[in-house]
Amino acid sequence: MLAYFQEQTELLEEVPQEKTLSIYNLIMDGGVGGQIIIALLFVLLAVALYIYFERFFAIKAASKVDVNFMDQIRDHVTNGRIDSAKSLCDTTASPTARLIGKGISRIGKPLEDINTAIENAGKLEVYQLERNVSVLATIAGAAPMIGFLGTVIGMIVAIHEIANSGGQIDIKMLSDGLYTAMTTTVAGLIVGIIAYIAYNHLVVRTDKVVYQMEAKSVEFLDLLNEPV
Repeated sequence: MLAYFQEQTELLEEVPQEKTLSIYNLIMDGGVGGQIIIALLFVLLAVALYIYFERFFAIKAASKVDVNFMDQIRDHVTNGRIDSAKSLCDTTASPTARLIGKGISRIGKPLEDINTAIENAGKLEVYQLERNVSVLATIAGAAPMIGFLGTVIGMIVAIHEIANSGGQIDIKMLSDGLYTAMTTTVAGLIVGIIAYIAYNHLVVRTDKVVYQMEAKSVEFLDLLNEPV
């Protein structure tokens, strides 16, 4: 009986234990080069998320315009209350209101001059809306390349360790090196995908605000062009 239990114990000991992957261990075992790459990718991710949420709320606020705003402008302008119309634009915090306010300040000049003034103001508003958004595009393109750089560094380190082992290839050492090398690629792709999605979402939101500004500007110019 004792021999039977000993035999069963030996069989249990021979059963290979499933190896679990730990992201923390992969990062810490990746050497200084891999750790620097991962740290850089985390910084890029933090920057991308900050820019996204900061621009998202700024664009969301810019898209909010009172549905009665243009009706009030029309009423003031048609009744000759230019100061009241300009005051309404000054108290309304939105790109559309600032464009209309710029046009109102040019009333009395040729319509072409008013249109030019609105277009120039519109360019400044679009620039403000797109501020730092290009950084997201840069991160979306650079993060995967940085991750691939970490992969190359990891592969070089793994090959160097194999070369120094005297020709004895240790499968465990090789697999650990490959795990570490691939970790940087995965991290780079994750950061790049997040930044890419965030960038395109902000572009779509910005385009909607720009379309809104153009529509209101055309409506204002049509108002000025109406026969008295």
